Amino acid sequence: MPLYEVEQETERVILVGVSQQDGDDAEDSVAELAELVETAGAVVVGTLIQKRENIHPGTYVGTGKVFELEELIEQTGATGIVCDDELSPAQLKNLEEALKTKVMDRTLIILDIFATRASTSEGKIQVELAQLKYRLSRLSGLGPSLSRLGGGIGTRGPGEKKLEMDRRLINSRVAQLNRELKEVQRHREVNRQQRKRSGIPVVAVVGYTNAGKSTLLNHLTNAEVLEEDKLFATLDPTTRILELTNHQKVLMTDTVGFIRKLPHHLIDAFRSTLEEAKYADIILHVVDASNPQMDKQMYIVYDTLRNLEVEGKKIITAFNKTDRIGQPEPLHDFRAERTVHISAKYGDGLEDLKNILEEILREEKDFLECTIPYRDAGVIQKIREKGELLSEEYREDGIFVRAWVPKEFHYM
Repeated sequence: MPLYEVEQETERVILVGVSQQDGDDAEDSVAELAELVETAGAVVVGTLIQKRENIHPGTYVGTGKVFELEELIEQTGATGIVCDDELSPAQLKNLEEALKTKVMDRTLIILDIFATRASTSEGKIQVELAQLKYRLSRLSGLGPSLSRLGGGIGTRGPGEKKLEMDRRLINSRVAQLNRELKEVQRHREVNRQQRKRSGIPVVAVVGYTNAGKSTLLNHLTNAEVLEEDKLFATLDPTTRILELTNHQKVLMTDTVGFIRKLPHHLIDAFRSTLEEAKYADIILHVVDASNPQMDKQMYIVYDTLRNLEVEGKKIITAFNKTDRIGQPEPLHDFRAERTVHISAKYGDGLEDLKNILEEILREEKDFLECTIPYRDAGVIQKIREKGELLSEEYREDGIFVRAWVPKEFHYM
């Protein structure tokens, strides 16, 4: 019997946005939505942005624009629309009834991308939890689109086939996932405590999605993290050891990329992962210097960190992808302790970045100059592990050392 390959039809979508005031970033946000949609595997066949004071509570855009959308769908052969904001159940239901087509929003697209990116058990739990909470809040509005099990955006990932669950079953599954996530968080907390006891400083790598965090981590630590020129190419956090030129070791921890209008379901589900930044000693903020929206992206990263209560941390901002902008003007970030220009792809500026890490870490240390008796020679290894051993000289009465050590390090 011959085997037939069934090719899944590519979804063709129209992007819909609302600009509420002059000078807002509606156009840039919709352009980013186009990238998200393409990452999710669909094709953009049209765009409609309406200027109005407020988002329409019933249909997102005004009634006149709904008619325009109807015509645009017919002209382009679109199979659905994607709205640039999270829709309420009423908006979702009204648009589906008026347009007779699949209606999606930015949150659903991001959740769908996350569903395809999650590879660890923790990532899969977090994504499914976010998907179910999103669907639970929209059971009354998700009508015809949720009854279609034919696939496509919004039906993939660990939460697939959960679409027909009633509220009771979804609540039961959410409770189970919460229990599993608490266990994962408990393990994460144990790991944090172990890292704290080890005395090895932790550097949390944060940044807008596709800023080059994974490429940087790979060049610094040989982490072998997936590198792609795509939004959310990597989802699961990675922690690797980086040895600096003074032989001091630091732990580099990657975090999920930030983005405009990051769905609150995801922030809630990924809080334990995102909070790696909260417990780090240093924040390494990676910025795509070649992106025209660089300033806006930096603002979004800092706003997300503020929402996660990440405060009082020393920040290094690495302006990445400088190879794309020729001879750059000096770039500034007034929130950062230090800034550095790098190209993670080609390795430019990485030695400067390591030197800056060393300088900042040294600011948290005390200078030690003393003679250690031979009976306590094991202390030398502790200095190597937790500090910076500058020199050691073997004398009759012991080992004379000069070193930088953590402030809490006590020998005498």
